[in-house]
Amino acid sequence: MRNTKHQDPKTKETPSPKHQRASVVYSVSDSSGSAPWELNEGSEVPGRTLHPFDLEERTARFGERIIRFIKKIPRGPQHPENNRLVDQLVGAGTSVGANYCEANDSFSKKDFKFAIKRCIKEAKETRFFLRMASASEPSLTDEARELYREGTELVRIFAPMHSK
Repeated sequence: MRNTKHQDPKTKETPSPKHQRASVVYSVSDSSGSAPWELNEGSEVPGRTLHPFDLEERTARFGERIIRFIKKIPRGPQHPENNRLVDQLVGAGTSVGANYCEANDSFSKKDFKFAIKRCIKEAKETRFFLRMASASEPSLTDEARELYREGTELVRIFAPMHSK
């Protein structure tokens, strides 16, 4: 049974055997320009209901949105300042979800709090680099602002988890 105590104490997932995993959808892009890679666990698994605000999924989608955003930032010798911003942004933005997954699999309360604190730090760092990317590329300000808001919401979700 997955640990959902961090989402809503009133909501329980129905237990599912470990071998019963969510279906995974793959699509691979080849040189002909077909569909891009996609890996996504389906939320509809028999015998398993997910909370509608599944943080693992939300943080994964946040990381995916960050990756799509950084692809719009020009890089190369003409934009040397953007190279570092992109590296930092993709690192911090994808680490939020990775650290949350680690927190959910923690062995102790102390381990959980430490991992959640890293989630908070990475979300704040992501917001910082979104601000810098927006300053560097004003045409991306609106999208950066949306991602910044999501980063702020994640910080506000994680902060009470850390303080309990």
